[in-house]
Amino acid sequence: MSKVEVAGLIPAATILLLRDGAQGLEVFMVVRHHKIDSFSGALVFPGGKVDKGDTHEIVRGRIDGAEGLDDREFSMRVASVREAYEECGVLLARSERTGNLVDAAQMRDLEPLRDALNRNEIDIGTLLERGGLRLAADLLTPFAHWITPNLMPKRFDTHFYLAAAPEDHLAVHDGSESVDSVWIRPVDAMAENDAGTKTIIFPTRMNVLKLGRASNVAHAIETARSTPVVTVEPVVDGKVLRIPAEAGYDVTEEPLTSVRP
Repeated sequence: MSKVEVAGLIPAATILLLRDGAQGLEVFMVVRHHKIDSFSGALVFPGGKVDKGDTHEIVRGRIDGAEGLDDREFSMRVASVREAYEECGVLLARSERTGNLVDAAQMRDLEPLRDALNRNEIDIGTLLERGGLRLAADLLTPFAHWITPNLMPKRFDTHFYLAAAPEDHLAVHDGSESVDSVWIRPVDAMAENDAGTKTIIFPTRMNVLKLGRASNVAHAIETARSTPVVTVEPVVDGKVLRIPAEAGYDVTEEPLTSVRP
């Protein structure tokens, strides 16, 4: 995981929930509400800013797969799991009693806590404590790290993670931050963007293309685990936006006229 840090950035996390569909690998994406100030109307992966509660001591005592992480990386991973639960109802967590991932029945019982979390009445640590849960951060695989270019007024330091979606969790948009959702193959997402039926911003497009190299969930996660994450901070060079070739994306530059911030 990259250790790049730049002052003034907003720490954020994004999760690519994956499943094997009838025609190959699918990823869960949502359409941002038009009133959201960041990426309104765009087809994006679930995610958002790190919350203060993401590093609470309760969380530190109820998490798997966080050994050796510094505070920054710890908060990013917690944020990605929390955002997946808040935004689309998928919870990567285990029952403290059984050690098993929470199932559909437990998810129904947790709905009042999810509602309270979405209303900011509780934080993720309180949810874990009251629900008797441990966060399953060990199911996350680092995939990408993007920093918003310095020409933008609001800049994010965003870490992307892959995770296989639990089979019995129903992923659906929350109707608040996002107004629509879809399980979609990367190739189909790109086709809709190219046809103008969906808007996919530049960083998302690059990661959709990168994900599309994998044939199934296992292939995607195995490849990500064996590939170092290179920080991408696009830079303006004349009339194009450039990203480092060593980051391993299909393209290294994009005309500024086709880049939506």
